[in-house]
Amino acid sequence: MPGSKDLDPSSSPRALIGAELRHARERKGLSQSELGEPLFVSGSFIGQLEAGTRRLHLEYAAQIDEILDTNGFFERNCKALAKSKYPDHFAEAAEAEAVATAIRQYAQLLIPGLLQTNAYAEAVFRAYRPTAPDAEIDPLVTARLERAHLLDDPTTPLLWAVLDEAALRREVGGGAVMAEALRHVADLARKHRIIVQMLPFGAGAHAAMDGPLKLMEFEDAPPLSFVEAPDMGKLLDDPATVARHTLMFSLLQAAALSPQDSLAVIESVAQDYQHGEQHP
Repeated sequence: MPGSKDLDPSSSPRALIGAELRHARERKGLSQSELGEPLFVSGSFIGQLEAGTRRLHLEYAAQIDEILDTNGFFERNCKALAKSKYPDHFAEAAEAEAVATAIRQYAQLLIPGLLQTNAYAEAVFRAYRPTAPDAEIDPLVTARLERAHLLDDPTTPLLWAVLDEAALRREVGGGAVMAEALRHVADLARKHRIIVQMLPFGAGAHAAMDGPLKLMEFEDAPPLSFVEAPDMGKLLDDPATVARHTLMFSLLQAAALSPQDSLAVIESVAQDYQHGEQHP
């Protein structure tokens, strides 16, 4: 790989690695599928690596160096860029989220991270780590709030959230914290930055009873689905699975209140919290 240099982690590292991977693959005269075959991954997975929507893991980096004769370039840079401010099970999803053109998310029990306020996020992390010092909690809160900066762009990504009524009714951090958190969600909706719907308890059984769901779309890569459990998370790119999860989200949208009615409920619940009238 003549002339290639180690990458600067401050300069969109996944995009840079992806560009170098595409260059090295084409130099070898291999298609994405041909490179993926010895790695036991699909051609679309290689495409996602090249587009920067997926992180290159060390197990693949070493094999790619061998296949493409890149003299340890990908393994070396993969090690350098492996550190993340996010938990291991969520790091790849957070990186994909940052370059998504559309995000559709069903939140079952809490307000999604992208929509959380500082106080709400701190209360969530405190619940997970009740004895942790501030020095451990503060960076987690900061990292979560930094993710929300992707909403600073007035148009991209499209964020469509379906919030279960339980996420509104469960008092996280106290009434004042909940009032602020719900007003923040409502403000984003009123500014036309997000679309939000509420799935009421009255909807009964629904398509995502098993847990939360996140779907992500990209400009130049196939869509992904992200599913998670406590300290576990997985990005899925199997077309049949992503299609099934997309249908699940469509069913949730159909069962939820309209965006207008949902906004009215969110603001009403926020007002109840503010006045101490909310009883989760």
